[in-house]
Amino acid sequence: MSTLNLTLLTDLYEMTMMQGYFKNNNNHTVVFDAFYRTNPSGGGYAICAGVEQVIEYIENLHFDADDINYLRGLHIFDEDFLAYLADFHFSGDIYAVPEGSVIFPRESLIKVIAPIMEAQLVETAILNIMNHQCLIATKAARVCYAAEGDGVMEFGLRRAQGPDSGTYGARAAIIGGCKGTSNVLAGQMFDVPVLGTHAHSWIMSFPNEYTAFKEYARLYPNACTLLVDTYDTLGSGIPNAIRVFTEMREAGINLTNYGIRMDSGDLAYLSKKVRKMLDDAGFTDAIISASNDLDEYLIQSLKSQGATITSWGVGTNLITSKDCPAFGGVYKLAAIADDQGGFIPKIKLSENTEKVTNPGNKTFFRIYDKESGKIKADLICLHDETFDTDQDMKLFDPNEPWKKTTLPGGSYTMKEMLVPVICQGKRVYDTPPVMEIQKICNQEKETLWEENKRFTNPSKIHVDLSQKLYDMKQSLLSEMSR
Repeated sequence: MSTLNLTLLTDLYEMTMMQGYFKNNNNHTVVFDAFYRTNPSGGGYAICAGVEQVIEYIENLHFDADDINYLRGLHIFDEDFLAYLADFHFSGDIYAVPEGSVIFPRESLIKVIAPIMEAQLVETAILNIMNHQCLIATKAARVCYAAEGDGVMEFGLRRAQGPDSGTYGARAAIIGGCKGTSNVLAGQMFDVPVLGTHAHSWIMSFPNEYTAFKEYARLYPNACTLLVDTYDTLGSGIPNAIRVFTEMREAGINLTNYGIRMDSGDLAYLSKKVRKMLDDAGFTDAIISASNDLDEYLIQSLKSQGATITSWGVGTNLITSKDCPAFGGVYKLAAIADDQGGFIPKIKLSENTEKVTNPGNKTFFRIYDKESGKIKADLICLHDETFDTDQDMKLFDPNEPWKKTTLPGGSYTMKEMLVPVICQGKRVYDTPPVMEIQKICNQEKETLWEENKRFTNPSKIHVDLSQKLYDMKQSLLSEMSR
């Protein structure tokens, strides 16, 4: 993506609005917030991913000659506007939640402060990137939670909606907790582990199953995972795998990182039978891996049935987030600069309460229980507000303000979540390597309560407004109603 010109990766109405602003000499600095309203799959949280690709997009944002000629050919845009585009570059500031962070609805994942023509243009690409990668990272986190510490491999490339979804989806899945991917291009681009064994076609291309296993073991003695369900898992596959493992051991090969994979059948029943057969043969450390349309719900069910699977390959349902295929992020205007260097707050109204936006130039803080390190709440506030953790903090639900709680001073800590990534059009943030982001994500997930992680009716972390922001919002609502 860093070498691709994605400037025209935008909706046409962004361009027509840009020309409208240009013709009206309206290029005031504005604040836009990118956020989402509902956690995917009915969950209690989401995972932030995609910020690095947003930064790369902004760094390479320009209209080249082919872009200008194409826009001219649409017969929509005037020559003076096209001349402006020829010298276009992004000059604003962008703040973002670091990748791997746990996130919740209604809080800004990306905040853009820029002249309105620039801020309008980047809306579509920011949402395209963040919506996809946050979705897949969240799905991966759920799958890994269901696996209870077992290794999870992402291998959905062939079922992904195109090369970009497969490759950047793999990146997001690694951030969410997967130990590796089958996608070799993702391995090259992002320096993440690539994993894989062989297909049924390998077995079928040999005269018999034993020969296929024996040849694979000869080629890959230190990564020998044999696919045992081509013909008959218990009657043929496992006996032949045990025969090959025995020959390897007798030949003095130190068996490490070895085992079997199943891709069909009753995985709970078969895995228990397979485990006994391997153990009885002396291969107690052999890995039992499984695939076959797995997701977090099926993995959790198999675990509850006593399945002895210790490694999970998850493809279609992960890379497409099949049960919840869209993240639903939005990008809303929150403030317009005035002549004194401040910002005039703006609010969007709706008959749906959840679609009423939070006005102003904002940031948000994460509030942790000091003793446990767990998240107590998130607090959206105006960007210049400060807080003293030694003082009592009153929190209330912005939609049901009679619901209140008070955190005693000294019982909590706070961390501002938005960090600058672009300043005056230039990168000011170094994204950690993907495997380092995964470690950050694992630490972030530990700040959730177990009740937040369950799949059915999870407890939700409250996202509250500061008193100043709440008062501002109520004042604007009252003004608009008049």
